[in-house]
Amino acid sequence: MKAFVLKEPGVVGWADVPDPVLTPYGAILKPIAVAPCSSDVHTVFGGGSRKAPNLVLGHECVAKVLEVGELVQDFKPGEIVAVPAITPNWRDRGIQECNFKHASAPFSGHQLGRTQPGVFSERFLIPDADTTLAKIPEGVSLEQALMCVDVVTTGFTGAENANIKFGDTVVVMGIGPIGLMAVAGAKLSGASRILAVGSRPKCVDMAYRFGATEVLSYKNGDIVAQVMERTNGLGADSVIICGGNDEVFAQAIDMVRYGIGTVSNVNYFGGTGNLPFPKFSGGRGMAGKTIHTELACGGRVRIERMLSMVKYGRIEPECLVTHKLSGIDNVEKALYLMKEKPADLIKVMVTLEE
Repeated sequence: MKAFVLKEPGVVGWADVPDPVLTPYGAILKPIAVAPCSSDVHTVFGGGSRKAPNLVLGHECVAKVLEVGELVQDFKPGEIVAVPAITPNWRDRGIQECNFKHASAPFSGHQLGRTQPGVFSERFLIPDADTTLAKIPEGVSLEQALMCVDVVTTGFTGAENANIKFGDTVVVMGIGPIGLMAVAGAKLSGASRILAVGSRPKCVDMAYRFGATEVLSYKNGDIVAQVMERTNGLGADSVIICGGNDEVFAQAIDMVRYGIGTVSNVNYFGGTGNLPFPKFSGGRGMAGKTIHTELACGGRVRIERMLSMVKYGRIEPECLVTHKLSGIDNVEKALYLMKEKPADLIKVMVTLEE
């Protein structure tokens, strides 16, 4: 079957790959809508761990169920479902230790397009349908469901791990699609003041729409100084890192409060080496600042909760989709759009023929 693959580092293309083989608990699906992600860009162009030859890319998808294994109970052929980007092996021993994302190995929950074939193909396998696939509520659109499988859950993960309390001041660093959903998550968590950091006009407008009270730009000077000035030298209660280079990690520590502040990171820092830790604002190791680094939450229950937030009007993630393409052949174009990031882009959706 036809699939969009990583041929070698930095080189993508189309290939004829084996058909998926149905498993007793699994389902074979046909993608209906997909969205390339910044993580796909990192996988292709950013190095990292070695990948299998002709690895099928992609992990953001809404799909039609084609076949189910004999032990599947809750899904049947013909259903349109949301496919979580994070698909842990829920039968792994480490799951009983609540290690949902790294149960058997680092990043074992992030399988699609990484350690198993992804969704940019004519068909793909989800090994455990009942624990992974998510039912889409009536009234939730294709765009809304597609944004929930990764972007919404990742941004909300950043907010959840930021220990936000009612009335808190929160900084969100980076207002791409993940950061915008972190802004929305911070607002829903009770933050009274949300300082978003970014400069692309389309994203700035969207940040205000999702709940930012102010948007700060690196173009206007040192971002730490801007935050400290606006908080009377106290710093933010929480900082959520959703984008940026290695420097933002130290900046987050610089600008978060002593004693009770939390830095929550869902950003991908490519390459090797070390992230900087500032000794002074880190209290020389005794500042009482919490640092939480996390992969997005996934699985059926999580994504169905995100879809419920959409159904009942708590979030409107469909407005993140700024570009729409049609046909499986346009997946490659969509990937390069995410790499090049034109000024009017937030997310691109590719619809596939049924």
